[in-house]
Amino acid sequence: MTQLTTRLSNQLKNNPDRTLIRDTNRSDWFTGRDLHQDVATLQALFAKMPLGRGDQLLVCLPNSAVFPVINQAAWNLGIIVHPISPTTPIPELLADFAQRQYPALLLTPALTAGFTAARFAHSELVLNTATVQVLADRTQLDGRADVDHSPVQEDDLGLILNTSGTTGKPKRVGLSHRRLLNAASHDAESNHMTPEDTAMITMPMFHINAQVMSTLSSRIANARIVVTPKFSASHFWQQVHDNHVTWVSVVPTIISFLLLNEKANAAYGRLQAGIHLRFVRSSSFALPEERLRAFQDRFHTLVIEGYGMTESASQCTTNPHDAPKIGSAGLPFGTEVQLLIAGEFTSAPGALGEIVIRGDHVITHYLDDDKPESFKDGWFLTGDLGYFDEDGYLFVKGRKKEIISRGGEKVAPAHVESVLSALDFIEQLAVIGMPDDLYGEEVTAVIIATTPGLNEAAQRQQVLAYGASHLAKYEAPTRVEFIREFPRNTTGKILRPQLRDQLLSVGVN
Repeated sequence: MTQLTTRLSNQLKNNPDRTLIRDTNRSDWFTGRDLHQDVATLQALFAKMPLGRGDQLLVCLPNSAVFPVINQAAWNLGIIVHPISPTTPIPELLADFAQRQYPALLLTPALTAGFTAARFAHSELVLNTATVQVLADRTQLDGRADVDHSPVQEDDLGLILNTSGTTGKPKRVGLSHRRLLNAASHDAESNHMTPEDTAMITMPMFHINAQVMSTLSSRIANARIVVTPKFSASHFWQQVHDNHVTWVSVVPTIISFLLLNEKANAAYGRLQAGIHLRFVRSSSFALPEERLRAFQDRFHTLVIEGYGMTESASQCTTNPHDAPKIGSAGLPFGTEVQLLIAGEFTSAPGALGEIVIRGDHVITHYLDDDKPESFKDGWFLTGDLGYFDEDGYLFVKGRKKEIISRGGEKVAPAHVESVLSALDFIEQLAVIGMPDDLYGEEVTAVIIATTPGLNEAAQRQQVLAYGASHLAKYEAPTRVEFIREFPRNTTGKILRPQLRDQLLSVGVN
């Protein structure tokens, strides 16, 4: 066993009667004994199939309490778990199988129906935590004699996750047992997690945030976990109240939804006395200062901003709970962070450059090795731009490849988005560069409004005026478009090149 699997096994064995995980789709909590039983059942199934060290297991399921069980059972045998979105279309799933040839898959009933070929053996496994559909590829597993039963090693892969990049074709990141444990340990320490904590998972389980930041770190800290099927603004505060949740990891969009949603605000008003949330952790992009302060004031809890990614198995920087700086991604924790400027590494304050990272939880290559330029001298080049202030706090300014060139000036979309997000009619926002004959690119604000189709002309003028008064002249949008839905990849990130092409193709003005 590795240090990771030993820690996870000991948690369940040492807490047989303690309730550890709850699925909000179910009325009951699961004890260490319940979870240990499910791990043993799944592990026996995997061994019988037979699967072993180095085999890949594709998991395509909605959020539920079964995910920690699947991971632990697989990792005990050295099986690599690859979770992807349960909304993956069947043709895309079949194409992925054709390319990767997974020997086994755990799917929803609807997705299972797409695998009709005789080569697939289908069974249903009833566990304490869930009922799962199991597909086995007979062509690979029937009569198999080459199963690797050798001891699992620290550097064996435990998870494969798809990146949430902006190109539409995510890269595959392989995370070893060692890196997963290191990342989860850093998360638990930096967020002061204890066995008294209860984390609530609102993010998708095929994402690094839910897998490591929330789930694995909580298990390492021997804390409790509440799994929700997905984020619901109207149910959020009831879930926090009923399950004694002490912290939750979200993205800025969720914070905005909670501020705007009338049912959420009414629920908080009713339940406030029974809510004891220590903090909300926010990442992905910086919150506008007005919204961060509004959330903290209205809901009486701390917002902790941080910076992380799939390639680092979780966070790289986080704001100290006792000294947060609004708008920053905080200080490096368990990670070396520098900037790459003109080929040189630096941590000088005030200098804008590409953020580069290394550490005991950061990958050194992609599985498909299709981006070797992302690594230099042992550092991972994130593609994000940022700078350090005099106190060493990191400020993230946007993606290197998303920078808009406006008449020779460089515009960081993330900064413009942060400023414009203060306008209350903006539900979601992306700032992109559109072709401009005179200046090269035009700073364009693309908006999903809280009142779609209403008052767009007035709102457009308000965006232009607000940008002109709150941004540098070259940063201020000169064009505003309203749409109903953004093109996104499987992990929910906006596909900016596709958005640009979409606007060009329909001739929106």
